Amino acid sequence: MRRLGTGLVIFGLALVLGVANYTIWQKEQIRTGGREVLLELAPVDPRSLIQGDYMMLRYSAATFPSREEYGLDKGTLVLELDADGVGTFARIDDGTPLAPNEIRLRFRTVSQWGEYGIGAESFFFQEGHAEHYANARYGIVRVDESGDNVLVGLADENGERIEPPE
Repeated sequence: MRRLGTGLVIFGLALVLGVANYTIWQKEQIRTGGREVLLELAPVDPRSLIQGDYMMLRYSAATFPSREEYGLDKGTLVLELDADGVGTFARIDDGTPLAPNEIRLRFRTVSQWGEYGIGAESFFFQEGHAEHYANARYGIVRVDESGDNVLVGLADENGERIEPPE
């Protein structure tokens, strides 16, 4: 009986570690192979007393469908990319083929007030670097073909990645 219990614990641990590593591998595939897109940010306060310095991200209304018009809690949308790689809402994904300047992006409701998000609503950075990120205008995300994404950085008003000082 004792062996069975030990075996179940080891199996459970292996299962949890396997799922965690698979999820990490999936995100790494998106980070290295996904298409880079800039999403316009709405202003936010870059400070948390409990967690240290971070920026809570809110994306501009141009990124998401109108909640009043579509009434969705989650789904996949299509963004149209301009020449600088900035994505704006084009339509709800209906499965039709994408134009070369379009991508899919999964979204969901992320607040009790019905705000939409993409699962990347916080950007953490080293304590004392808040002033470098305070004027961030864009979130830089990598997006795969299905619309899954990973936040990889923040960019200034010119779309240039903000790099912290050494």
